[in-house]
Amino acid sequence: MAIQQHNPIHPGEFIKRVYLDEFDIGSNELARHLHVSSSIISRLLNGKSDVSPAMALKLSKVLGRSPESWLQMQDNYNLWQARKLVNLDEFTPFDFSSKAVGNDAINHV
Repeated sequence: MAIQQHNPIHPGEFIKRVYLDEFDIGSNELARHLHVSSSIISRLLNGKSDVSPAMALKLSKVLGRSPESWLQMQDNYNLWQARKLVNLDEFTPFDFSSKAVGNDAINHV
């Protein structure tokens, strides 16, 4: 079972706090190292865009951490935001124990 984080940080905010502020790196310098436009970095740092798989690879090479950790950070943030917006009380799960699976269904998989 995964541990649920309380209000996870957006990867852009993490980059600002841990790398840019700590090591006095400007956003334009980061953009150059990542070979992307400064507007892309600005949107990422301000939480207006997500870390894509391609960006995760670039961030991994330039800043460190694994690409998977960058994507996981983004997923954690997105899921936290979705939990605040989606009312799950409106949904009911299937009761699979009451569904009979015939041999035909199994043979066609």
